[in-house]
Amino acid sequence: MTGKITENGMDVAIRPMTEADRPVAKRICHSAFGAFLRAPDPENFWMDRDYVYGRFGAEHVASFVAEADGEVVGSNFATRWGSVGFFGPVTIRPDLWDTGLGQRLVGAACDTFTAWGIRQAGLFTFADSAKHAWTYGRFGFHPRFLTAIMAAPAQAGSGAGWSRYGDLPDAQRAAAEKAVNDIAEELYPGLDLSGEIRTATARGLGDALLTWDSGSRLAGFAICHWGSDSEAGAGCCFVKFGAARTGPGGEERFSRLLDACRALAAAAGQPNVLAGVNLAREEAYRHMLGRGFRTQMQGVSMHWPNEAAYSRSGLFVLDDWR
Repeated sequence: MTGKITENGMDVAIRPMTEADRPVAKRICHSAFGAFLRAPDPENFWMDRDYVYGRFGAEHVASFVAEADGEVVGSNFATRWGSVGFFGPVTIRPDLWDTGLGQRLVGAACDTFTAWGIRQAGLFTFADSAKHAWTYGRFGFHPRFLTAIMAAPAQAGSGAGWSRYGDLPDAQRAAAEKAVNDIAEELYPGLDLSGEIRTATARGLGDALLTWDSGSRLAGFAICHWGSDSEAGAGCCFVKFGAARTGPGGEERFSRLLDACRALAAAAGQPNVLAGVNLAREEAYRHMLGRGFRTQMQGVSMHWPNEAAYSRSGLFVLDDWR
C-alpha cells in the first residue's frame, strides 16, 4: 500500500477497493483484457464472467485499486489459500498502460503476502508475453511450467459416490471442510481451501463437489463455478480448484473426480467442464487428454520462491491462478 505520490505527471495512490469502486473496476477489467487480446469490442469483452464482484470482500481476498488524479484506473486482487497466495487479475485502463501503475498494484499484493506469512506465492500470466514475465520477475516471480486450461463435454449420470457441499446441513459443513483440508495438507503444508469453498457457496457462484470412497473417506473434491456472476464463462462449469487424495490409487480417484465434475456440469445446465492443470503434474495432464479433455488456452505459472509447491509430478490437482 502506498500514500499518494506523483508519477508521470499524475497524483497516484494505491488503496483498498471499496464497494463503490466495483462498477468501474469491472468495466476496466473487461476493457483491459479485450484490448490486450485485440477483441473487436473491448468494452464488452468477457461479459459472461466476473472477476471483481465475486472476489471483493471475500474472507480470503484482499482487493486494491489504483487511483490517478483521484480517478479509479485499475485493480488487483490477492487471494489466500492458507500458506499459498496468488494475485490477479491485474488490470489497468488501456490508455494508462506502461505508466507504472500495474507495478504498484503488484507491489500492494506482494506486501499483503508478506503480512499474511505466505510460503508460496504465484500468478498466472500470458505465456507469450515477455513484458509480463519481465514485470513480474522484478518482484521475484519465476516462470515455471505451462498451465493448460482444458475443456470436455458435460455428461449426465457420469460418476458415482459424490455429493455437494451446499446440500450439507450447517452442522456437517465444518467436517467436510476439514476433510478437504486434510487432502490439501498432503499436497502442500498449510494449503487451505475453506474460504474458497464458503465463498463460492454463500455468494451463489457455484458449489464444491465431494467424492467418497466406499468407507466414507473423502477421495477428492472440486470447487466449481458456473453462471454469469462467476468466473466460469458462458456454458462452462469451471473447476477453480480440485484434487484427488494422494497415494496408491490416486489416478483412479482422479478419474472419478473428473466424472463427477462432468455430472455436476450437466446437473447445473452447463454443456462443458473447464479446468486448468499445470503441466508439471504430468500424470494428471496425460490422464485428462486420455479422457477427452482438450486445451482451450494456456498460460504460464510464475512462482515465488522458485519452487514447485503442489505443481509437481505425482499429484492429481486441477487449478489455475487466474
